[in-house]
Amino acid sequence: MNATPQLRRPDETGVPDPFPYMHPKLRENYGNWAWHDRPRPGVLHHVSKSGDEVWTVRAGTQRQMDVYTIRLLADIADKFAEGHVRFTTRSNIEFMVSSFAKVQPLIDALQSNGFPVGGTGNSVSMISHTQGWLHCDIPGTDASGVVKSLMDMMHHEFVVEEMPNRVRITTSCCQINCGGQGDISINVQYTKPPKINHDLVSKVCERPAVVARCPVAAIRPAMVNGVPSLEVDEKKCVCCGACYPPCPPMQINGADSTKIAIWVGGKHSNARSKPTFHKLVVANLPNNAPRWPEVEDVVRKILYAYKENGRDFERLGEWIERIGWPRFFELCGFAFTKHHLDTWTGARKTMNMSAHVHF
Repeated sequence: MNATPQLRRPDETGVPDPFPYMHPKLRENYGNWAWHDRPRPGVLHHVSKSGDEVWTVRAGTQRQMDVYTIRLLADIADKFAEGHVRFTTRSNIEFMVSSFAKVQPLIDALQSNGFPVGGTGNSVSMISHTQGWLHCDIPGTDASGVVKSLMDMMHHEFVVEEMPNRVRITTSCCQINCGGQGDISINVQYTKPPKINHDLVSKVCERPAVVARCPVAAIRPAMVNGVPSLEVDEKKCVCCGACYPPCPPMQINGADSTKIAIWVGGKHSNARSKPTFHKLVVANLPNNAPRWPEVEDVVRKILYAYKENGRDFERLGEWIERIGWPRFFELCGFAFTKHHLDTWTGARKTMNMSAHVHF
C-alpha cells in the first residue's frame, strides 16, 4: 500500500535516441573513426580504427514528399543499400552501405529515379528552406517553389564539386526568416504595414495576444466604428508580419506589398573566419510564381561571379570582404543604393558570436 507508484516516462523530451535507427556499422564504430575522404561528389567514405568501412551516398530530394516518393526511397534503400537512411538538415537523403561494390548500383538506381547524387564538398548543397504555402501560417511566398526553380538552374553545381568552397543557400517564406543565415539567402520582404479588416478582428483575434506578438510595440487596442479592434502605429511598424498568424484580419500579404530580397555573406561556421550575418544585396524583386525568373537571374549572377573570382576554400562572404563591396556589386552588375547602408550594429559588438580565442 505504501509502495511508490511507477511514474510514466514523459514522451518526446529532448533529442531522440539515434542508436535504434543507426546503421549497424555506424553503431559499432561510434566515436572510433580514423579518417574519411570523398571518392566522388555525393559519396563519403569513412574508415574506422577497427578497419571497418562505410560509404555514404547523398542524394537530393524535395523537402515535402508524398507517400509514393517516400516508399520509392525506402524500396531503393532495401534493394540497393542496406535498409538504413537518414536525412540531413538540408533535406538531402543519405544511404549507408558497408561494401564499395554497392555504391555504383545505388547511384544508378537513385539517378534513374530522378534523385541527383551530390551536395558534398565544394558544391551547392540542397537549399535549406521553410514551409511555404503548404504548412506555414504566415508565408508571403512558396519557399518550396523558389527552391525548385533555383535547384533546376543549379543542378550542375550540385552534382560536381567546382565551387571555391561549399555554398549554403537558404530560402524563407516570410520576413521572420526561418531559413537562417546563408552564403545566399532568399527572403520575403513585406513593404507595407498590415491592412486591417476591423469587422473581423473582435470575432477572430485575441487582441492582447496580438499586441504582445509585435516586436516593436506598434500595435494597440482601439475602438473602430464602435467595435473593439486594433490599430497600427505605422511609424513604428517594421512590416515583419508577426501579427498576421494570431490575427488573419491583419493581412500583410499583397501583390503590391510582398516582394523578395536577396542577401549574401552569412555563415554559421567558425572555420577561417567568424560567423557572420548576411547583408542585403537586391530588394523589391517581384514575387513571381511559379518560377521566380527575376530571383533566379540574381542568384545566378552572384553564384557565378563567386565561382569565377573566388579563391580556393574562400566562402562567399570572405570573398566579398577581400575584394570589397563596391567591387562585388560591380562584378554582379547590381546597383548600390542608400538602402544598402548598414547603420545598425545591435549586439554585434556585445555578443561573442565566435568560438575563436579573444585577446
